[in-house]
Amino acid sequence: MGLSSSMNAAVMGLAVNSTKLSTISDNIANSETFGYKRVETSFTNMVLQQGSGDYTAGGVRVNTFKDVAAQGALITTANSTDISVAGRGMLPVTTAAGLTAQPGDRPLLLTTTGSFTPDQDGYLRTLSGSFLMGWPAEPDGTINVPGRNTSVGLEPIQVSNNNFVASPTTNITLGMNIPASATNAGGTGDPFELPVEYFDSLGRSQSLSFNFVPQVPATGSSNTWTVNITDQAGDPTTPIATFDVVFDDAPGTGGTIQSLTPGAGATYDATTGMIGVNVASGAIDIEVGPPGGGSLLTQLSSTFSPVGVRADGAPIGSLSAVEISETGTVEAIYDTGFRRTLYQVPLADVPNVNGLTALDNQTYAVSQSSGDLYFWDAGTGPVGTTIGFSLTESTTDIAEELTSLIKTQRAYSSNAKIIQTVDEMLQETTNLIR
Repeated sequence: MGLSSSMNAAVMGLAVNSTKLSTISDNIANSETFGYKRVETSFTNMVLQQGSGDYTAGGVRVNTFKDVAAQGALITTANSTDISVAGRGMLPVTTAAGLTAQPGDRPLLLTTTGSFTPDQDGYLRTLSGSFLMGWPAEPDGTINVPGRNTSVGLEPIQVSNNNFVASPTTNITLGMNIPASATNAGGTGDPFELPVEYFDSLGRSQSLSFNFVPQVPATGSSNTWTVNITDQAGDPTTPIATFDVVFDDAPGTGGTIQSLTPGAGATYDATTGMIGVNVASGAIDIEVGPPGGGSLLTQLSSTFSPVGVRADGAPIGSLSAVEISETGTVEAIYDTGFRRTLYQVPLADVPNVNGLTALDNQTYAVSQSSGDLYFWDAGTGPVGTTIGFSLTESTTDIAEELTSLIKTQRAYSSNAKIIQTVDEMLQETTNLIR
C-alpha cells in the first residue's frame, strides 16, 4: 500500500507541476501583452486518514488564479486615446455585437487598459474588437447618469458625429470703464461705441454694438448713462435692448453701479448682475455685475477702456483630436481651440476583483464570485484616475518566471525520480519470487 500511494503521489506531483509549467509559459508568452494579468499557481496537500503504524501518501492538488488586482506599470504613448487606469477600477467595453444591441442586451466587459482608435464608423475600439463605452453628454456638456449599478445607460463612444461643431455665444462679460467726466455739466454728450463680436447658432461671426450715451446735466454730474444695444445681424438702426445705469460716487463704492434700470428688450437680475437680451439667433446674457462693490462695468475718472470685454462661443471648427481627462471626461478638441465634452467614461468596481471571469483580449466579466459592480466617476471613491496617452504593461516579471521555471523543472524531475525509485523497488519485490 505504501509503495502504491508513493507512486500515486508522484504522479500527482507530475500533473500539478505540468499545470504550473503551463501558467509559467502563459505568463512569459504574455510578458509584452498590454493589460495582461499574470496567473499564479499554488499547491495544497491532500491528507488521507492514517492507520496505526501506517502512512499513506495523499498527494497534492493545484489551484490557479489570475491576479487581476495586480497593477502593471504605465508607459507613455503618442495616442491620446490610449487609456489606462491608475489605481483600482476598470474601463467598461463591449463587443461588436453591442453596437446594434438594445441597451439592456448589450454585452458588458471590463478591461484595465486599451489602445482605442476610431474605426470606419467613428467608434473608439481596440484592434482586438473591444469598444469603449461611456455616458453621453448633453449639448451643454452636462452628464445624466441613469444609474451606477447598471450598464443600461452606457453607450459605445462614437466621435464621427462630432467632426464639425459650432458653439454659439451665450454669455458676454462687459468688464470696462467709461469716463466719469462725460456726465459733467458742459460735456459734449457724444456717445461711446463698443462693437463686440459674437457667434450665432450656425457658427457665423456677428456683432453687437453697445452705444453708451452720457446724460449731461445743467449743473454738477449726473453719473447716468443710457446704453442702446443693436444687433448687426438684424436691423442695425433699431436697438434690440436698452438700459439706464446710474453710478455711485460715494466714498468706498465710488465708480460702481448704483442702480440699473432695464428698458425695452432687456431684463436685469440684480443678484447675479446679468442683463438678458435676445439677438437674432437666440438669448445672450451680458454680465455687468450687481449694484454695489465689485461691478464689472465702472465709471471712474479715466478713459474709455473696454479691457475686460469677453464673449464665449466659437466659430465652426473641424475635429482635430479626442482626449480623455483624469476624471474620465472624453473631450473633442477642434482646430478653433474649442473643447466639447462628448462622454463620461466611468470606472467599474466590484468587491472581489480577483473573482472576475477572465476572457480573451484582456477583458473580464462580472461573476458570482466577484460580486455586483458599481460605476464610479474616475478619481472618486475607491477607484483611480483615467490616464490618456498611456497603456498598462503586463504584470509578468520575467526574472521571477524564469526562477519559477527552474524550480518547477527540478520538482518535476524529483517526482519522476520517485516513480523510477518505486518501480525499482517493485522490481526487487518481484525478483524475490524467482
